[in-house]
Amino acid sequence: MSGDGVKNRLMSGECVLWAGSPAQGLLFTGRDAFLIPLSMLWLAFTIFWLGTAVATGAPIFFRLWGAMFVAMGLFLLAGRFIVDAWLRSRTSYAVTDQRILIVRSAPFPSVTSIDLDRLPEINLIGDGNPRGHIRFGPSALFAGNRSMLAWVPSLDAVPQFLGITTPSKVFETVMQASRKLRAGLDAGASPRASQ
Repeated sequence: MSGDGVKNRLMSGECVLWAGSPAQGLLFTGRDAFLIPLSMLWLAFTIFWLGTAVATGAPIFFRLWGAMFVAMGLFLLAGRFIVDAWLRSRTSYAVTDQRILIVRSAPFPSVTSIDLDRLPEINLIGDGNPRGHIRFGPSALFAGNRSMLAWVPSLDAVPQFLGITTPSKVFETVMQASRKLRAGLDAGASPRASQ
């Protein structure tokens, strides 16, 4: 995705300090060390269950029920990576002098904007690596998100820059811009406070 999606979302006078896009193609996160073995176990069990239902001549309802869980297992093992790669191919990131922007284009467009003066907890993952992630929220394994969306990084409830190049430099850009904006707000608030 080009930077046009971000440029179209800028406010008057807003300046882009950094713009980029997520890694393309297959992307593994720290969660996958747990999720891949879990999904393999799920899939193996559901295939065994479905095979037993078919071999014993179980009613069609049980076969369909088993097939649905096999399909879920296939999605968890492989399909979620395809969905995530497709969503990342339609995503752009930016750090401006006022906020963080995450823009996804159609057919499921979305814009996430986080004001720099109200930044949540920020976590840098992969410091020192050529690619890494920046999470704008809790860094727990599932960050409190108990839905299946937590299995697809692009759909995580916690906004994040996924698989960006030079993550430590981007992290520093965010922190400097946030400090500068807060200092400007504090300086602007001081005369009012003294009146």
